[in-house]
Amino acid sequence: MKVVFIGDVVGESGRKTVAALLPAIKKENDVSLVIANAENIAGGSGMTAPLLDKLFESGVDAITSGDHVWKRKNIDFY
Repeated sequence: MKVVFIGDVVGESGRKTVAALLPAIKKENDVSLVIANAENIAGGSGMTAPLLDKLFESGVDAITSGDHVWKRKNIDFY
């Protein structure tokens, strides 16, 4: 099993980079699982459900977070 862990995905540029590069990385390396730290995907601090959906659509399978997740009080975890 090959696992990729992506450090801190920050803001729009981080989301765009993941979306652009991850599909090829997964295919070329036969990756089974992708985990990304997503606590800063919303404007560089916090996360929102729509942005998490985009990250999952890019090929991320699971996320981690940290203290910045609480910057957006309306986040619904699922």
